Amino acid sequence: MKTVLLTIAIIAVCVVLLGVKVLFVKGARFPSGYVHDNVALRRKGISCASGHGQRPTDRKITKNTIH
Repeated sequence: MKTVLLTIAIIAVCVVLLGVKVLFVKGARFPSGYVHDNVALRRKGISCASGHGQRPTDRKITKNTIH
């Protein structure tokens, strides 16, 4: 039983620590998980396979595009 309570406590602490900015800074949000919102991936020319967030005419073929 001690192991279960310890595990729950550790998970709770981790969740709070991961959300410190979101929980305590007014107007803060969790970062987007979408590929098109990631600046580093856009610089490399990597885009979402489904084209989420893009019009079909905005898509461009790059060396990383899978056909």
